[in-house]
Amino acid sequence: MRLFVALVPPPDVLDELEEAVRPHRDAVPGLRWVRRELLHVTLTFLGEVDDRTLARLLPRLERAVARHERMSLSLAGAGAFPGSGTHARVLWTGLFGDRRGMARLAASTTAAGRRVGTLPDKHRGFRPHLTLARSRRPVDVRPLLEALSAFASAPWTAESVQLMRSHLPGKEYGELTYESLKTWSLRQSSGGGGAGRSSGGPHGRP
Repeated sequence: MRLFVALVPPPDVLDELEEAVRPHRDAVPGLRWVRRELLHVTLTFLGEVDDRTLARLLPRLERAVARHERMSLSLAGAGAFPGSGTHARVLWTGLFGDRRGMARLAASTTAAGRRVGTLPDKHRGFRPHLTLARSRRPVDVRPLLEALSAFASAPWTAESVQLMRSHLPGKEYGELTYESLKTWSLRQSSGGGGAGRSSGGPHGRP
């Protein structure tokens, strides 16, 4: 099974994002916009994991998440992979707020995966983002970067982390689908949890 660890913004934040991108969906031909139920922030991509490895992975991920406090986050702006957006294949919006806390959390979930052999010793660095759209061929997304530069969502409090399974298109699934296998709560902060919104997320797809 193909797995990843993710944060899922709450519905009201996704509403704000959807409203911001709606006027620009047809601006760049060739871009395939990510469906709302698939929007998420990847902390660790684990790749293919068999049942035996999953049994060893689950308690490690649970312990890893439990060590970290809830964090205040928001979505803002836009960027592209690769480069400046002239030959982009991915359009994304950024994460702001407790980025250090998010990076520490990602490092912990990545370490959990590495200890059970799901990741190589050298793993690419964490670059927090939420993917908005993809293209099979390089496209110029600079008009979208400019249009979305002023976007900023309201902050929310990330309260939980989800272990997600990807179901690729095929006979059983007609399109890409994500299934939430586990949801683990982050620790309540010593300051009382903050004033952001809940981001527990659905127990089905993000």
